Amino acid sequence: MFDSFTAETLARMQFAFTVSFHIIFPAFSIGLASYLAVLNGLWLKTRDETYLTLFTYWKKIFAVAFGMGVVSGIVMSYQFGTNWSVFSDKTGPILGPLMAYEVLSAFFLEAGFLGIMLFGRERVGDTLHMFATAMVAFGTLMSATWILSVNSWMQTPAGYGMNELGQFVPEDWWQIVFNPSFPYRLTHMVLAAYLTTALVVGGVGGLHLLRERQDVPARRMFSMAMWMLVIVAPLQIFAGDMHGINTLEHQPAKVMAMEGHYDSHPHGAPLILFGIPNAEEKRIDYALEIPYLSSLILKHHWDAPLDGLDTIPDDEEPPVAIVFWSFRVMVGLGFAMLGLGAWSLWRRMRGRLYEDRLLHRAAIVMGPMGFVAVLAGWITTEVGRQPFTVYGLLRTSDSLAPIAAPAVAASLIAFIIVYFFVFGAGTVYLLRMMNKPASTPRLGLKDGPIRTSGITPVAPANPNAIAGE
Repeated sequence: MFDSFTAETLARMQFAFTVSFHIIFPAFSIGLASYLAVLNGLWLKTRDETYLTLFTYWKKIFAVAFGMGVVSGIVMSYQFGTNWSVFSDKTGPILGPLMAYEVLSAFFLEAGFLGIMLFGRERVGDTLHMFATAMVAFGTLMSATWILSVNSWMQTPAGYGMNELGQFVPEDWWQIVFNPSFPYRLTHMVLAAYLTTALVVGGVGGLHLLRERQDVPARRMFSMAMWMLVIVAPLQIFAGDMHGINTLEHQPAKVMAMEGHYDSHPHGAPLILFGIPNAEEKRIDYALEIPYLSSLILKHHWDAPLDGLDTIPDDEEPPVAIVFWSFRVMVGLGFAMLGLGAWSLWRRMRGRLYEDRLLHRAAIVMGPMGFVAVLAGWITTEVGRQPFTVYGLLRTSDSLAPIAAPAVAASLIAFIIVYFFVFGAGTVYLLRMMNKPASTPRLGLKDGPIRTSGITPVAPANPNAIAGE
């Protein structure tokens, strides 16, 4: 099946496959944890039972998604040692501590308070329960912060030196953590997570409004989700623009691939809306373009010059076709989110937010599109960085462990089978939970933790038996 692929290609495919499965769960849980904190805070402030109903509903969905995210993420750590041991050796002095900080601070924070958030309201009281919920939300954001710092350093390395073994070693941790692209990537990813969650919540709300227009929890979650789209979608487009300008400064080849600019444009570059990248002839066939708009977007001057891939050595060019199309998928879905938010705002102003069945159907269709946009964005980021793992300094081909292609192929096939079985079943379970109304008491989950040996309640002893009667 994979006979024609090299060990490097197979290792890249394996990591891409596992990270694609993993990223969809944190993208959902980051936003959902914050949503739960908001719902719990509104319940405490207003004592409106609808907020408590929604909190109880979504916390169970969060628990399943969080668990799937943890399990899917563990596998990637092993791949650093098995498939990419040279990369681990070269970058370990810098990336190792950053990954450890993520576990010691963010993950422990999430795991420590998760049980209290899920099962502790009646045991610890409202105040401590609210604190635990806020800590889980803060932990997910901290986790994203450390992981984005690691990835951003690989994209825009800073604050490092090289030792006699050829390893990257830290010289300035502030520059390492807060490297040039980190603020833009963190902002872009967190907003993407909030949009992803808003689309899921809005899709679920739209589904239940189609079934019962007077469903109060469905109305509330749909309204909150649409408000999030109205507010965050424009912010995301602005943040994406700033991120693009930063990428042009530090990774120009990636932007050239995103824009499809094989040739330099000394007097203003067009924005290519669509076309077919032709790698052999180094051009975009059947290009539909708007003159000068790319220069206006990237440099804020319509006649500003933009370099093309003709200024980049052939062996340093990223795969243009993949980056070109994934970028357009991400941007297209971003504007679709903006359109859905504007549509909902128009219907809200006319008092028809809960009656517009076409809007509810559109929300259902858009429900999974946040995940698609996140995947497209990560493909753009990671494939656009090629052929480097540490941009401009360490090539992907030099990061690979001394492994044979058949061994990687065997593990890749095993991953595909196991992942589709395990996470496919988990996803189906999540969808079944979302298919039930928010007022459903249990959604298939117990209302408390499973009791284990040592804490199982013991039936009261028979006093007559004790007396020997």
